[in-house]
Amino acid sequence: MSPKKTALYPVHEKLGAAFTDFGGWDMPLKYANDVAEHQAVRTRAGIFDLSHMGEFRITGPDAAAFLDYALVSNMSVLKPGRAKYSILANDKGGVIDDLITYRLGDEEFLVVPNAANIDNDFAAMSERLGNFDVKFVNESDDTSLIAVQGPRAEEILLAAGASDEDAVRELKYYASVPVTIAGVDVLLARTGYTGEDGFELFVPNANAVKLWEALAAAGEPFGLTPAGLAARDSLRLEAGMPLYGHELGLDITPFESGLGRLVEIALEKKTVDFVGRTALAKSPSERILVGLKAQAKRPARAGSFLVDAEGNQIGEVTSGIPSPTLGYPIAMALVKREFSEVGSEVDVDIRGKRATFDVVSLPFYKREK
Repeated sequence: MSPKKTALYPVHEKLGAAFTDFGGWDMPLKYANDVAEHQAVRTRAGIFDLSHMGEFRITGPDAAAFLDYALVSNMSVLKPGRAKYSILANDKGGVIDDLITYRLGDEEFLVVPNAANIDNDFAAMSERLGNFDVKFVNESDDTSLIAVQGPRAEEILLAAGASDEDAVRELKYYASVPVTIAGVDVLLARTGYTGEDGFELFVPNANAVKLWEALAAAGEPFGLTPAGLAARDSLRLEAGMPLYGHELGLDITPFESGLGRLVEIALEKKTVDFVGRTALAKSPSERILVGLKAQAKRPARAGSFLVDAEGNQIGEVTSGIPSPTLGYPIAMALVKREFSEVGSEVDVDIRGKRATFDVVSLPFYKREK
């Protein structure tokens, strides 16, 4: 089966994008130079097509109660206009997906899953509907998502023409508001996956090209640059953000992947049952996710093994890159706890040769507020 194409595919073609199959979608990997795109987001702003991501709308009197049961975190405490990052777990405590949930009203929520997991997530959540009085709709094929990320993102949105400029300026992190940008009605969220300030704009497919072109034109004086999946990956890795299939998965517990506190809060504060609760309460954590900083120039890639002095495997690299911002190779890895102390050294087997890395705290990069 050939990959799907987003409503913005013709725009990317015109911009000369190099495409890749990601999660069953034909997505721009880069346009010209992925490092330049990365640096644009860190210093000015980048514009991304995230339309491969999913959108599930939940409405009805039991919407909050349903999500409290279906997801790990407590969604009923969310105020309208706010958002929460959480986990969709199975009954064994494995992570089916990580996702963001927006509360749009007293009885309305929008859940955003990862592209490759849309069908599995929808099926898993559908199985949990039970007798909850809700309407659960998959709007993924009808919705486009555009992100503008970087220190000048707010200026660009205002330059594009916002129906309520104060709503844009005052929008908090992990919050959303309906607003009109460049004459297009959008759900505007102050969320992102880059470690920078920025926005994500949900819009019907029919208006996606108009919105992209308006944002691109408004952003030109600010150095707005189209950015692809390669830059998105290097940006999120510098920011220490997990990627499903790398730092998250059915065989990786939330405690191993650095999301243990999220589970602990749910176990402490949720008075209702949720799928995976029993298993997560007993979840072992022999491994832990750590940051690695190379002492030399050789980068460690996903799948490389960490080894002890005798050559025994003690962990595995989940993601690794030469960091464009920091100027040295970085990686995240799952490692046995006894080798995870910050400041210690570990060896990584890179194509049969050992390279020494320092264990460091995550994230590698944190923007100045």
